[in-house]
Amino acid sequence: MQPRNMSMSGVVDLAAVKAAQEAKAKAEQTRAETARQGGAGAVSPADLVIDVDEAGFEREVLQRSAEVPVVIDFWAEWCQPCKQLSPVLERLAVEYDGRFLLAKIDVDANQMLMQQFGVQGIPAVFAVVAGQALPLFQGAAAETQIRQTLDQLVQVAEERFGLTGLNVDADAEAGGRPEAVAAEPVGPYDGLLEAAVQALDAGDFGGAVRAYQSVLADDPGNSEAQLGLAQAELLQRVGGMDPQRVRKEAAERPTDVEAQIAAADLDLVGGHVEDAFGRLIDTVRRTAGDDRDAVRLRLLELFEVVGPEDPRVAAARRALARALF
Repeated sequence: MQPRNMSMSGVVDLAAVKAAQEAKAKAEQTRAETARQGGAGAVSPADLVIDVDEAGFEREVLQRSAEVPVVIDFWAEWCQPCKQLSPVLERLAVEYDGRFLLAKIDVDANQMLMQQFGVQGIPAVFAVVAGQALPLFQGAAAETQIRQTLDQLVQVAEERFGLTGLNVDADAEAGGRPEAVAAEPVGPYDGLLEAAVQALDAGDFGGAVRAYQSVLADDPGNSEAQLGLAQAELLQRVGGMDPQRVRKEAAERPTDVEAQIAAADLDLVGGHVEDAFGRLIDTVRRTAGDDRDAVRLRLLELFEVVGPEDPRVAAARRALARALF
């Protein structure tokens, strides 16, 4: 689904003028102290992607944000969208050649950091610039949109805080994270998958659906196409909806299958995953026959959008089984 908050508009609210001036002065002081001590030296490409925990957060994120923008990727092993987003962020960290540092935080092992940033769902991406936190986006995102956001971040960091990034030693060994720097192999469906992403970016959801369907016609098990198709179909359905009307009808007609299905689609696009699942499970309990089957099938489609490894999907599957049997 389309990412939310995919912009740098929040930077003005989060960094008031006085706070920005103080942060810039502190960043300049830190850089001057580093230079006095002989400079930080060049880093290898592998050092541009780091794993961070609560114990090392101040040192690896807050302190280093005085030298370079630090992009934070909140993720978890069970999160399917995270497995698609994280490799893209890692590759871009290397491609941007030190203009930002990528810090990966496992939310399961670092619940306090997740709470401090107010993370409601993952993947969630933030930045810290000169000690100030900036929300970037939540949810899966197309690479073109990620690039636009990173370009804005780099520009803000340089113009407002004077952060020009790290000095990267291009000849250094990649080290422990080769997947972040190695060229990705070109697969037989990369052209179609890229066309689907471009169609999504352009708002051509029908074109994205057709591109993903073309991949699945030859490779039914292609997980990227399965997820992409589910997302594109969802966006296509909600594209022409009047949200106020849909929610009003759903509230007034709790047994109306079409009204509840439409409202669940809106819930999911808005990031209210559990609300969407709960709405449809409640509708399953209140219906029978073809109506019940229609609700069940839509719920299974929404499971595909969120990802089978998401714990909310597992919980909803159990609740659905109880409702059915």
